[in-house]
Amino acid sequence: MSLLEVRALSKRFGGLQAVSDLSLSMAEGEVLGLIGPNGAGKTTAFSLFSGFLAPDSGEIEFRGRSLVGLRPHQICHLGLTRTFQIVRPFPHLSVLENVRVGAFARTASSQTAAARARQVLHEVGLEAKADVPAGELTLAERKRLELARALATEPVLLLLDEVMAGLSAAETERIVELIRGINARGVSLLLIEHVMRAVMNLSHRIAVLNYGQLIAEGTPAQVANDPRVIEAYLGEEYAGTAPG
Repeated sequence: MSLLEVRALSKRFGGLQAVSDLSLSMAEGEVLGLIGPNGAGKTTAFSLFSGFLAPDSGEIEFRGRSLVGLRPHQICHLGLTRTFQIVRPFPHLSVLENVRVGAFARTASSQTAAARARQVLHEVGLEAKADVPAGELTLAERKRLELARALATEPVLLLLDEVMAGLSAAETERIVELIRGINARGVSLLLIEHVMRAVMNLSHRIAVLNYGQLIAEGTPAQVANDPRVIEAYLGEEYAGTAPG
């Protein structure tokens, strides 16, 4: 049984077909990259998977259970959690309090939630900022806080929406290693990313969207050399650069 199974998923906004007949699957423990041009339907797909949007048609199954019709908090309780491209922490709450909000998805105990939050802050390298108001963090720190809030819900499958956008090369590499560590401890990952060298090195497989449709799927090497992907998104400079 697949961890995530998506079949013939579609979503339209007025005259715009944002997602069109999308089908894909993920296995337990996998890192699947979801790439494509801006406006290709990637974030809309994330919103459909996580319950923030309802599909017009199609099916989404997580561990054999349909997610269609469930609210985001219900899907989170099942073990599927997402981050957001535009990070919006609670600016006047401390970093620890922000993460503790996520931890309450698994416990009603304030003490247990705080302990989980501190554990996650250590994992993402923000333990020294635990008592700092979230509004005072740098962009790179806010990105890691967004990741920490999602990790605090103890996901089985974590959807990462451009967690590297706007970061320096050094901070991007730090996030890459952090993501590798998260996957190594058993969390499956579905990630949208425009930092191609990072997504090519992290992903076991890559799916490519263009105008809401899946145009290619395969290993990073297969995708990097697919003429349809090169034409629609990557450009010639990425051809053959993916790890074999």
